Amino acid sequence: MTTPKADTFGPLKGLKVLDIATIIAAPFAASLLADFGAEVTKFEMPGKGDGLRAFPPFRDDKPLWWKVTNRGKRYGTLDLRRPEGLEIMKQLVADHDVLVENFRPGTLAKWGLDRDTLWAINPDLVILRVSAFGQTGPKARQGGFARIFEAMGGLTYISGMKESAPVHPGYPIADAFGGVFGAFAIMAALYGIKANGTRGEEIDLALTEATFRLLENLAIEYDQLGQVRERDGNNNQYTAPANVFRTSDGRYVTVTGSTDSMFAANMRAIGRAELIDDPRFAGNRARMAQRDALDAIFADYMTSHTLDETLEAFAREGGAIGPIYSVEQIFEDAQVQAREVVTPVPDDDFGTVRMQNVVPRLTNNPGRVRWSAKDLGADTDAILGDLGFDAAQIDKLRGAGII
Repeated sequence: MTTPKADTFGPLKGLKVLDIATIIAAPFAASLLADFGAEVTKFEMPGKGDGLRAFPPFRDDKPLWWKVTNRGKRYGTLDLRRPEGLEIMKQLVADHDVLVENFRPGTLAKWGLDRDTLWAINPDLVILRVSAFGQTGPKARQGGFARIFEAMGGLTYISGMKESAPVHPGYPIADAFGGVFGAFAIMAALYGIKANGTRGEEIDLALTEATFRLLENLAIEYDQLGQVRERDGNNNQYTAPANVFRTSDGRYVTVTGSTDSMFAANMRAIGRAELIDDPRFAGNRARMAQRDALDAIFADYMTSHTLDETLEAFAREGGAIGPIYSVEQIFEDAQVQAREVVTPVPDDDFGTVRMQNVVPRLTNNPGRVRWSAKDLGADTDAILGDLGFDAAQIDKLRGAGII
């Protein structure tokens, strides 16, 4: 399977993005743009490539995670530390709208691609710089991974059971929503340039700051009340009842509902309608004070009813409940299947692989997944051919280790 030079669709068709980043957050930002039609060209170091290629899981020694995070791109290799590689990158910068990188601050400048040089080549270039702590400050040069961002951004401290050690999510979630922040920032910068008649933009995305930003009320709670949020298991900090409960057949559900009407629906679902008008539970603030009592009432119901019985009762009354799904159950869910949340994607190694579809959905000009991520340097020759390099020149660059 070959990667076409252009596959025009979606609201971002015509947008040209250079991705020279590695691992998850910054490449994920570029992939989100590719999902909506941007032409994204990813460059990796010759020989070893992006470190995500070494992350499990594998099938037939092929990295599966890699195939999702970097889907929909073209794939080239280029050693930016070498003068010949640097000159090729400069030619590419001149013809692209966005550059995505996540080197430690100062690295690109050391190689000869500082901001002023980039803007001298292309004054309209949007540069997304993704780092652990930002481009300035005493920690700017420190590296980091999702667990560091989650730990120092406040997420890990509030995650886990009350008496347990802090718990990380089962996935590097800080990288994922860091990528969302990155894609959003690129679009904000592009809009600002168009709307205000300005030139290029530099985006300083610190993933630790992105993690902290996502925790909304944590800062104002401390600032105004002096309160430090602590771990509290599966309890919800702003509404009750809200917890995880085990059904009689050993399955798990999560229940919530902050409004009076939803509380009433939940109580009818478990056959306790007489408690709807109980003064102890009059309003969300009162229910929060009675959280333990409400949890006991719901736990009593769940332990004597199966998952199917519980879901049926809540569906009948319009209550707020969700089964806690494994990925297998997600694949089997009727809603997931009806909306094609999981979609087949062309893949060079396995013919077709299934992965998450594009989110969100646009009605008139939707995105789609072109293909899964490919082998190292799959499109190098085609990319250089577009720049005017002939076969002999490409062979010379390859022999010298530039590509």
